[in-house]
Amino acid sequence: MKPLGPIPAGFEAVDGELAIGGMTASVLVAQAGRTPLFVYSKDRLERRMAELRAAMPDRLGINYAIKANSFEPLLKVMAGLVDGFDIASGGELAMAQAAGLDPSRISFAGPGKRDIELEAAIAAGVTLNCESRNEVDRALAIGERLGSTPRIALRVNPSFELRGSGMKMGGGAKPFGIDEDLVPEIARRAIDAGAEWKGLHIFTGSQALSAEAIIETQGNVLDLADRLSGEIGAPLPKLNMGGGFGIPYFHGDEPLDIAAIGEALEARFAALPDSLFGAHLCIELGRYLVGESGVYLTRIVDRKVSHGTTYLVTDGGLHHQLAASGNFGTVVRRNYPVAIASRFDARPEEEAYVVGCLCTPLDRLADGAMLPRAQVGDLVAVFCAGAYGASASPSAFLGQGPAAEMLV
Repeated sequence: MKPLGPIPAGFEAVDGELAIGGMTASVLVAQAGRTPLFVYSKDRLERRMAELRAAMPDRLGINYAIKANSFEPLLKVMAGLVDGFDIASGGELAMAQAAGLDPSRISFAGPGKRDIELEAAIAAGVTLNCESRNEVDRALAIGERLGSTPRIALRVNPSFELRGSGMKMGGGAKPFGIDEDLVPEIARRAIDAGAEWKGLHIFTGSQALSAEAIIETQGNVLDLADRLSGEIGAPLPKLNMGGGFGIPYFHGDEPLDIAAIGEALEARFAALPDSLFGAHLCIELGRYLVGESGVYLTRIVDRKVSHGTTYLVTDGGLHHQLAASGNFGTVVRRNYPVAIASRFDARPEEEAYVVGCLCTPLDRLADGAMLPRAQVGDLVAVFCAGAYGASASPSAFLGQGPAAEMLV
């Protein structure tokens, strides 16, 4: 038997079923007209942001990285909750524009921006977090051709990393950002060429659950930004301090202590150096803001026993839930929080494997989990599905296509 990950607090049963936004799973599926279905809770989005605002210093801006979830109704909700948005492609820029997001609130990171993407961003007035000297030069040339002044920040590859992060994006040789020792010269080049100087972006990693590690990294980021600002010789208008805030996915994971992080930042902000005193300071979060708001609902289409092992075969799978299947950066596969949504308040009584409909042994949603006895037609819920589900899974694999999505 393998333990399941912790179901986020606040989910309850109504008439024995999992309820989201006050509606049962079966009602939500009936409204959508099909499974698989992603359901996102507006109330959970608002509560997460309220809790975060209360914990963080008043002057700290909070940006949403839309790569975590780019569902248009969700983006429109987030527009009223966060201070800015971070995108990572021209496609995400188009999604942001379709949702009516203000381009002046958007910054664009990513190590392989094509000229057509740079052109669209410059024309829209988006800030470019440039990741190389070549990218700065291309942005300047495109701006001159368009007759538009590019808004340029530099993404820094620092010498340190975020300890314990799920994906390390800073420290040592990386495709992301500009090595810190090269930043001052490239920044001066952009400023001298007439670009609108928008500051620095220092992102070191993601999915960390240690407040101590995040506090240490944020302190290192502030110290590095202070030093680089002095070497650049120009005031720093903005510092994107990155993110890294994680959520519990697996058995034994504990929620991040955001109060400790906020207290440490408050102390640092009370003693900022002159170089950062007037800067707009912000963090960039994705999964922490939206991950626990989402539930993936998939229907059991077959129940079978093979060599004494029970399999619950669903109409969903890794093509919508790549991370839950263990194929999105996980070294050792562990179970996400999973439940039988149709029998949410029932007692676990059997060990079962929940698998998807794809013709590959990689398509697993839960291994050897203790669950209520489920039958064909029951709904399975995969929690923590609000981030990197629909936006990061290979929905076209085997011609399956995307899941339905709904905001309630």
